[in-house]
Amino acid sequence: MSAEDSKNKKSSFSQGVFSLVRKIPPGRVTTYGEIAKALGNKNLARAVGNALNKNPDIARVPCHRVIRSDGRAGGYAKGTKKKIKLLKKEGVKISPLGKIGNFKKTFFPLAKVAKGSPFVFLNQELSRLKIF
Repeated sequence: MSAEDSKNKKSSFSQGVFSLVRKIPPGRVTTYGEIAKALGNKNLARAVGNALNKNPDIARVPCHRVIRSDGRAGGYAKGTKKKIKLLKKEGVKISPLGKIGNFKKTFFPLAKVAKGSPFVFLNQELSRLKIF
């Protein structure tokens, strides 16, 4: 596989991530692992984080709504404090230690939303080819 093919597949992966993140409603959160699972490979959580770190359009792709699986806010390109501020503005309760309050109620299960998505098939194929 050429370097160009690899770049295009990684770009397709990022587009799949961005597409799913756009579906998270205000006041709700999901995890990096949940996005990876929705894309067909639960082991790609770190790749999801890397894609979101390069998000070119934070106004349309609300990556601040993606958190760690342990319920903590996690990283954000504009800083964790800014991420927490944005989440609180949307009504998400956050403890002084940076954990999401009432995580079960706030969690948005993207894996259910993504069923039938063309990105699921694409990313299963990328995993099979060991691109990531």
